[in-house]
Amino acid sequence: MTTLQTTTAPSPRATGLRFPPGFTFGAATAAYQIEGAVTADGRGPSIWDTFSHTPGTTYQGHTGDVAAEHHARYREDVALMAELGLSAYRFSTSWSRVLPEGAGRVEQRGVDFYSRLVDELLGAGVEPWLTLYHWDLPQALQDRGGWTDRDTAHRFADYAQVLHGALGDRVTHWSTLNEPMCSALLGHMSGQHAPGVRDAVAASRATHHLLLAHGLGTRALREQGATSLGLTLNFTPMAPATDSPADVDAARRCDGQQNRMFVTPVVTGAYPEDVVADLAAAGAPLPVQDGDLEVIAAPLDWLGVNYYFSSVVRDTGAPTGKHSSFIGAEQVDELEPEGPTTTMGWGIDAPAFTSLLGWLGSLAPDLPLVVTENGSAWPDEVGSDGRVHDPERVAYLLDHLAAVADAVEAGVDVRGYFAWSLLDNYEWARGYAQRFGIVHVDYPTQVRTPKDSALVYADVLREHRTASMP
Repeated sequence: MTTLQTTTAPSPRATGLRFPPGFTFGAATAAYQIEGAVTADGRGPSIWDTFSHTPGTTYQGHTGDVAAEHHARYREDVALMAELGLSAYRFSTSWSRVLPEGAGRVEQRGVDFYSRLVDELLGAGVEPWLTLYHWDLPQALQDRGGWTDRDTAHRFADYAQVLHGALGDRVTHWSTLNEPMCSALLGHMSGQHAPGVRDAVAASRATHHLLLAHGLGTRALREQGATSLGLTLNFTPMAPATDSPADVDAARRCDGQQNRMFVTPVVTGAYPEDVVADLAAAGAPLPVQDGDLEVIAAPLDWLGVNYYFSSVVRDTGAPTGKHSSFIGAEQVDELEPEGPTTTMGWGIDAPAFTSLLGWLGSLAPDLPLVVTENGSAWPDEVGSDGRVHDPERVAYLLDHLAAVADAVEAGVDVRGYFAWSLLDNYEWARGYAQRFGIVHVDYPTQVRTPKDSALVYADVLREHRTASMP
């Protein structure tokens, strides 16, 4: 068992942050990134099993076969959450652990694992926030077309019903999808993520079918009595490199597909007209059928917001030769960030976070926001004192918590914050080279060591509880 060390004194910046009473503080993970045990208890393969085992797709051929062994060590991990004082834990379930063929036969041993996890969380006083889909589509469904096939959206609704039927008596907070932008565009346009496709038509079809799955899943969960439903989207504010018409239009196109194409139909019931025109002009129209947008715009109880960095783009005037993540954006390039970057190469822009939350608050003023992911990767190592000193992550964490507090003070209805990530884990195509955790994982031994950022985060939570006392 890992024993949590404490800081010698609370960080002054941690004690200066103010959040409303009842504000939820947690940390987040994803199934394929931490669970391991990819063949245990009848689990079927997912597209990430297939993709990561395909030569040349991931850093040094890394896979999620072992990951952080959370499947075996979940009790230890829940105890860590309790020691840190987390009030909530956001995790995803593996579709192929529950339905190995993606549909039909339910694998009870997979359901039982998540049932044990939920019971462990509740017993430790940690509220479970369950995400049904975090990119790991069952390979059996991919073999039938995956997200390019409309039927997959209906199979997702079936999966949602199975999980809610098993866990809905104990899990209150449900999110349908995590970052459908990445599943659709990184998975089907740039090919950086599973299933590794590079095709504009496939990307457009996947985009719409993922959003349709969200709507159908939301409807299915409502029918079973769910009362706290959300969708988790990732946002990257886009700015033009100059005020030239070409650069301004490049930023518009990227913002359209990164941000507005996913949030606007959910909160307004319509895709942005400029994005619809862009995709049609690129020969990849959205495959909308009658009634789809009404389904996609099913009412939500909260919107999950994932934020890491902002971006500056320019029009190069000619194709860049890169595999763009955006449809019809062959001559758009992203500028290198100014100032410090994380080991992912991402710039740091906390003020843009406040602005983003403000924009979302004005777009859907009656929809509460929850920050479902925010974090940074750094070259962490266990020091000679047995601790992990990560001052860059501490600064990032406090700056971005302050950005959320600023948005709340400005009147934005933000209800919670989940740090990404609880544990160092398998960072998708980047393998194990990137460490996002507030808890260090030594992969050969699987020893967990809370980093300084975890201890500072615990300070924030203690201060919040103290300030909220009557």
